[in-house]
Amino acid sequence: MQQLIYFFQKFKYFLFFLLLQLIALTLIFNNLDFHKSKFINSASVVTGGLYSGSSNISEYFSLKSENKILAEENVRLKNLLEHNISINLDIDSTMIDSIKYHQKYTFTSAKIIKNSYSKSFNFITINKGRNQGIEKEMAVINSKGVIGITDNTSGGYARIQSILNKNSKINARLKNTNYFGSLSWDGKNYSVVQLADIPRQAPLKIGDTIETDGKSAIFPEGILIGTISEINKGNTADNKVNVTLFNDMSNLGYVYVIKNFHKEEIKALENLENE
Repeated sequence: MQQLIYFFQKFKYFLFFLLLQLIALTLIFNNLDFHKSKFINSASVVTGGLYSGSSNISEYFSLKSENKILAEENVRLKNLLEHNISINLDIDSTMIDSIKYHQKYTFTSAKIIKNSYSKSFNFITINKGRNQGIEKEMAVINSKGVIGITDNTSGGYARIQSILNKNSKINARLKNTNYFGSLSWDGKNYSVVQLADIPRQAPLKIGDTIETDGKSAIFPEGILIGTISEINKGNTADNKVNVTLFNDMSNLGYVYVIKNFHKEEIKALENLENE
């Protein structure tokens, strides 16, 4: 207590000066509109900067939940779009029973919890499985294009055979044409895959887009894959081209698993043709 009294005694003139300054500033800001507006504007700049910084920090730490929300919303919109497309087909086509409505695809969002891309046979693990309707041989994509195909499932998880797997074979075509071939990976560059068996007359150019052709029971038509980055010289019978993927396979987050409701019917028909 004595130290406090000693402090006030020692600095009493300085403290009295500060008190007078505070009273003077209060009178100025309360009675003069110009000074008052300047003070408010300056305070707004400071507090605005603090709030903006705080908001940016909060947004950074909430990115994980925001990404999950966006992925779920994208799934809802994709399913709604597929629903509307199917309804329009039923209304407009005379070859489809207008009374019945059959949605062909459904989408499920999932998060990648393990990803390999540097081996010869790469796999990806996601946090959705049989309990969420995930089965073997389902297409897996994200907003940029093809990721792979599910090859094994458990109750709460599924394994995906990555497009970067030397056993992967995906039907793909040159965009806006009917020229198609077989997409595979040679195990070298994780950014580049190979498209083979394209007809010689196909008008291939560097930069052309490659996408899924819809001729399998797994991938819908028109899912992006990448762009042609190199074409074999000499126009050999193989006619293989290098395709640079749209996806950075070393940096993946959320994906969409696609179920084709017609897959079993298509496979059953194809098996009959093979007998």
